[in-house]
Amino acid sequence: MRKPISFPLRQGTASRQAHADFPDAAIYEREAGRSGFFGPATHFHHRHAPTGWIDWSGPLRPRAFDLNQLLGVDRESPWEAPDLLFNAHCRYRLWHCATAMPFLVRNADGDDLLFVHSGEGELFCDYGHLTLRAGDYCVLPRSTAWRLEPSQAMQILMIEATNGGYQLPEKGLVGNHAIFDPACLDVPEINDRFRDQYSEDTWQIQVKRHNQVSVITYPFNPLDAVGWHGDLAPVRLNWRDIRPLMSHRYHLPPSAHTTFVAPRFVVCTFVPRPVESDPGALKLPFYHNNDDYDEVLFYHAGDFFSRDNIEAGMVTFHPAGFTHGPHPKAFRSAQEKPKTFADDVAVMLDTRDALDVAPALHGVEDEQYVYSWLEGDRK
Repeated sequence: MRKPISFPLRQGTASRQAHADFPDAAIYEREAGRSGFFGPATHFHHRHAPTGWIDWSGPLRPRAFDLNQLLGVDRESPWEAPDLLFNAHCRYRLWHCATAMPFLVRNADGDDLLFVHSGEGELFCDYGHLTLRAGDYCVLPRSTAWRLEPSQAMQILMIEATNGGYQLPEKGLVGNHAIFDPACLDVPEINDRFRDQYSEDTWQIQVKRHNQVSVITYPFNPLDAVGWHGDLAPVRLNWRDIRPLMSHRYHLPPSAHTTFVAPRFVVCTFVPRPVESDPGALKLPFYHNNDDYDEVLFYHAGDFFSRDNIEAGMVTFHPAGFTHGPHPKAFRSAQEKPKTFADDVAVMLDTRDALDVAPALHGVEDEQYVYSWLEGDRK
């Protein structure tokens, strides 16, 4: 395949290095890039903040949703949890599970990624038993039968790779053991806890296919494996096992924090990390146009230092096609009294295909979020 014509160009006053040593004439840098930080890019230096709009009309706008307002409804089945955001390759849900599931579920539409926002419980599946707690990811391969027994009410973010599967990212120059060692991945065990749930009682599996549910009834518990071997299995990873890439002289793009990849989207994890210490280095996320990907951030814990009035359990949605970046208060703080450590934890979804906002989110949206980049009070 032939490569497009591409080589570095320069006009006017510009820094030698992206995200560092900005020219005196401008303190605002904007990255216009393709392919989600992996393709060709240009860095502009502006006199004014690229997010300095004073009015906005039309549907393309940054949006924020408070999912804490959705958490009161206990649902026995994850298939009862409504879609929040979706496209042909991805479904994004939040599931409140407080009681033990009296049946099994199986997703025939694609792999599921669970992220436990709060609570803990026991997962039983075809492959055995796993304990899940707050901060855990769990990848469930397509058509795995499973159920949960919460010991504390669980709030679970679910991201379905529709007609696809999850893989680990390529780690390139830093090697296979950087960010997190694959040895940190845990798999279900055929242990005493799993064997104790063998039974000859009637059990059902709710199978979701084409977003419709069928029910299969057995005269025994189909989670009756006595062993298995192979290279396909659910895996568990806690964000505390992630050791993020850092450079004290250069602010790394979000893609450096990729945790899982699917055919048409990626999932990244932002975890506590030192802030860049070099005097000329940018010390918070840069203004950017991500013109090929929609960006979704779920805020799990900590002080979200590039955002203002955003709390744990909230989601921001920045569709492709406009410039976004840190809020003014956060930008000023980074200029005047920069932090030395960022303690936030967040899960980012970047999708190559545009996401639709489901009706379940309409009642929990902060309609004024688009004006949170205004200096001073909101509009």
